[in-house]
Amino acid sequence: MEISPADLQRPGGVLLPQYVMLPEGPRPDWAIVVEASRFADVGPAAEVIARHPGRHPLELPGVLIMPGFIDAHHHLTQSFGKSLAFGEPSEIFRRIWVPLEGSLDDRLVYLTAKLAALESLRGGFTTVCDAGTRAKGSIDALAAATRDAGLRCVLGLLCNDRGATGETADPAPIIARAEQHLAGFEHQPLVHPSLAVSIPEAASDAMLGRVSALCAEAGAVFQTHVNEHLASVERSVVARGLRPLEVLARAAALGPQALVAHATLVTPSELALLRDTGTAVSYNPVASQWKGNAVAPALLMASLGIRFGLGTDATRSDGFRLMDAAESAQKLAFGLSVGDASSGAGWTWLDHATRAGADAAGLESVTGQIRAGCEADFLLVDLDVPEMHPSFDLTWELVRLGNRDQILAVCVGGRLRLWRGWPVDWDGRALLKEVAATAAAAVANAPIQKIHPASSEHRRATIAASDGGRSVPAPRR
Repeated sequence: MEISPADLQRPGGVLLPQYVMLPEGPRPDWAIVVEASRFADVGPAAEVIARHPGRHPLELPGVLIMPGFIDAHHHLTQSFGKSLAFGEPSEIFRRIWVPLEGSLDDRLVYLTAKLAALESLRGGFTTVCDAGTRAKGSIDALAAATRDAGLRCVLGLLCNDRGATGETADPAPIIARAEQHLAGFEHQPLVHPSLAVSIPEAASDAMLGRVSALCAEAGAVFQTHVNEHLASVERSVVARGLRPLEVLARAAALGPQALVAHATLVTPSELALLRDTGTAVSYNPVASQWKGNAVAPALLMASLGIRFGLGTDATRSDGFRLMDAAESAQKLAFGLSVGDASSGAGWTWLDHATRAGADAAGLESVTGQIRAGCEADFLLVDLDVPEMHPSFDLTWELVRLGNRDQILAVCVGGRLRLWRGWPVDWDGRALLKEVAATAAAAVANAPIQKIHPASSEHRRATIAASDGGRSVPAPRR
């Protein structure tokens, strides 16, 4: 049976897919009813149909309905510079992201964030957790971009009060703006305010503790980056006498409201800190592959009861490839050396990409699973493809074999947002056209310092430097 966007947008239906993905695994012969923005009923098909006799059934053979992916760590205003970071040494925020974001005005903030939102939706993400932008353009433009795209967003506001030379700013206006931000999105159901500090050394202990406490009081998430690179750990030890996570602990900034990104370089005592305080982690495996010094011990975190979700860190917005990377990084970094052939058994990564990711982002009661009362954020995934035939373990198959091109539909807040990769209620092609006309100039005007040459230039330099068949490494800029 061929389905269409009109079928999904017709009110008063009962969705009857081949499978519904629940936290405990896929269930055949289940049904879903969506009312307004939420799942109104979820259960065995016969029971749901009996409870809703006036609704028309919409059969979806060969289709899985699953929760949308949760990106627990993103930088929505970095989409213009995605490929600029390829091959770069680890701490690219100083040479690429700060200069690029600092050059973005309101219109460019809107464009780069909406581009990132479109990429996220195409990759099956229905929620992203933005860690705060350094752009001079308004954060309201960023909020408008995600809202207009139809993407749910945990929107971080940076509350840094320390400069690069160690000077401390007046905290009063920072706190006032933070309080205003936390209270400012009551009528925007897709935007969930959050406070952030870019890295612990960018804020005083007092500011770290205060903004984390504000988040705890408001039921919001406090975000920061910790223990990502050797340089950042050493810099913290030199400047503060403590590692970044230890700085947060001293400032009383850890807790269930805290979401720390990366945590790749963690000691046993720091793992205990995360566990004992209930702090959540964003495990960002693609960031480790592309620019990291280490891989976060996510399976160890899981066994210790440390909360974590999966994050892209603005690398590539593809939920299926993110799960594959999460499993692969754990197996290569930890599993092979101890003979762990399972490395999470597939379900671990699907769970932390959805339900547990929502918990890490402070949205456990809002999204992340197919459950009555939750916001109807879900995907229709085509299972009638060669990759899924024959099928013996659907959950693990989604982790290892699933592809973005199998996503038929993306629904957020009960509304169809994308059909076969493109928006249904706004012009995605027009966005790409405007980005093509503006992004190159925005990048050219930013004081970016790129170290690694582009791939074609690197190839030419490598060939030119070869000596009797022996290649000499191409020079960096």
